[in-house]
This record gives sequence, structure tokens and C-alpha cells, in this order.
Amino acid sequence: MKQQGFFKNMTSAERYIFFCCYFAFFVNGAFSLMMGSVLPMLSYEYQLSYSVSGFLLSSHSIGNLFSSFVAGLVPFYLGKKKSIMLLSSCILIGFAMMTVWGNPIWLIAAFWMTGFGRGSVSNFNNAMVNEISNSSTFALNLLHSFFAIGAFLAPFFVIACTRGGTSGWRTAVLLVVALGLFTLLSYTRMNIKNDKPVKGEKQKIDYGFLKQPHFWISAGLLFFYLCAENGINGWIVTYFIKSEVMSKAYAQTLAGILWLVILIGRLICGALSSRVSKKAILLTTTSGVCAFFVLLISTANIVVITISIIGLGFFMAGIYPTTVANVGSTIKAYPMAMSVLLTIAGIGAIAMPSIVGTVAEFAGIAGGMSLITVAVIIMFVFAVVNAVRKQSEQA
Repeated sequence: MKQQGFFKNMTSAERYIFFCCYFAFFVNGAFSLMMGSVLPMLSYEYQLSYSVSGFLLSSHSIGNLFSSFVAGLVPFYLGKKKSIMLLSSCILIGFAMMTVWGNPIWLIAAFWMTGFGRGSVSNFNNAMVNEISNSSTFALNLLHSFFAIGAFLAPFFVIACTRGGTSGWRTAVLLVVALGLFTLLSYTRMNIKNDKPVKGEKQKIDYGFLKQPHFWISAGLLFFYLCAENGINGWIVTYFIKSEVMSKAYAQTLAGILWLVILIGRLICGALSSRVSKKAILLTTTSGVCAFFVLLISTANIVVITISIIGLGFFMAGIYPTTVANVGSTIKAYPMAMSVLLTIAGIGAIAMPSIVGTVAEFAGIAGGMSLITVAVIIMFVFAVVNAVRKQSEQA
């Protein structure tokens, strides 16, 4: 049976859960790009330095990291539905906080809240789709395609809302917050099987997956992928604007194009997943990311930059969902595996934006962005190790 056939075997309750997960990931994608898109305007209005701006992005990732652990434990005590409703509400609170005060400590707390909420949504959605679809690569690529749609539209929200002045970034943020509120309300109607916390009993948590080399290879690959993704998402608009090779509107447009191509790439990757092995997909995509990112930061030509963005987005597309599917059987067998996987990956997401911002203070934004090259090369090395190991297991 083709992987796409999983949908036919679902109950109506499971299909509704899929609707919630897919829509929530659409909104999560919008939240993700919203930060990078509004960061130049937020930093200008609140007079923030590169290092402070970079720490805001890292604070978001710290919240994301913390949620990866908490989101795996809270369902044992509250159940999955109550947990995701509680934890995802932090996104709305965090973004609302950004619009009212520019104090750095306040903003750090706001970015942390958004990261904590987004990480909880990512953990829940990936785990639920993986479980219901029986680790279908197509289902996970489709899930992340909805993320890409939201990410693609976010910069255009910002462009539309700031035509009357840069202060319109608040309107863009609040519009996406309204979508987040709708997502929160949709969770209330989910009917999840066996979603009852066990009261009065100490939960035994199995960490046996930590002994599996296959888990660590996937975790390493995802670690360096999120280093690159968060560094690019957080700083790409600022990089284009500060390079002074294009207008602010075109810089925002390129950020949207990046995620449009990621959307197309994920749909193609999902369609190919039933015919092409995961190891081959990961080898191809990681090598493509290396080539096009190096091309991107090596030129000031707008045409070449645009081509680089298209190539970069296309090859970035399938890495996250395919890596999760690559270790899908482990995630399904061990309830804490997804949380630990995202926790490890989240450390990379924390480090890179802050490192880029710190280096940019002394070497300029181009110098900071060049460090992402190291992450994409090591990511490719993990993909090679994954392929070699799978080949030896089949021999």
C-alpha cells in the first residue's frame, strides 16, 4: 500500500485531529517567519543592537528547547488535549507582549514564551501525525508543507501591514495571533484515544532509545539542520537589507519565496517518499543545501541570490520531516523519544541565531551569516553516516 493510503483508514475523530494538526502547523509556520520578518522593524523601533536581537532569537529557541522536554511530560499528568491547549497558549501571550513594550528583558520573556508555545505545538503535531499515520513520510511531509504555507504568507502579511509605515508590524503580529486563537479553540473538539492521565501512579518512562545509534545519528542531523534553519529564518531579511543590494520589500519577498519553494519541495518529497529511500532523500537534500547556501552568501547579484534562495528552499524542504520519519518507529515505541529528539535539535536552534548576532557585531552581518556554512556541512556529514549505516545494516 502506498503511504498516501493512510488517510482512507482513519476514523472521523482521527481525521479531525489531522485537521487540527495541519492547521496548527500552518499557523506555526506563520509565527516562525513573522519573527524574522518583523525583527528589523522591531529592532529599529526599540533601538536594539545586533547582539540583543540575536539573543531574542536565541531566547525563542531556549523556550522551544524547554518545551521539548516539558511537552513530553505534561501529558502524563493532564492528558494530551489539555496539555496542548495550555502550552500552545503561550504563543499568543508572547506575541502580544512584543507589541506593548520594548524593554529588552520584557522582550526576552516574550520571545521565550513564543518559543515555548511553538515547540509544544511542534512536539504534539509531529507525534500525533506520526502515530496516526503509522510513521508515514508522506503524512509528515504534508504536515510540514502546511508549515511552509504559513511561513510563505507571513512576510506578505508584514509587507501589506507596513505599507503605511513600519509601525504596522504590530498589526501583522496581531492578525496571526488571531489565527492562533482559532487554533486553540479547534483543539477543544479533539477526541484522542486513551487520553486520560493516570492519577496517583508514578509514571515509568523508558529511555531505551538512547542506546540506539540510529537515534543519535538522526538527532545530530536534525541538530545541525535547525542550526541552519533558525539562523537563516532569523537573519536572512536583515542580511539582505544590510547588504544594500535590494529594497526592503524585495528582501521580505525573498523570505516568502524561500518558504514557497519549501512548500513545493515538501510536496514533491512527500510524493517521492514511497519510491525513494529516506537515506537517499537525506543525502540529496543536505548536499543541495550546502551548495546553494554557499552560493547565496558568495554573491551580491540579485539574480544569483534569487536562484540561490529557490535552490536552498527546495533542498531544505524535506530534511526535517524525513529525519523524523527516519526515526519514526523509535518515536512510536518510546513516548519520550520525540521530546528528547527535539530537545537535542533545539540546542542547535538556540545557539546559531545568537552566535550569528554576536559575530555580526564585530565582523558585520555577512561574517555572522557565513558561520551557518559550518552547520550545513556537518549536517551533510550526518546524512552520509546515516546512509552508510543503513547500507551496512541491509548488507
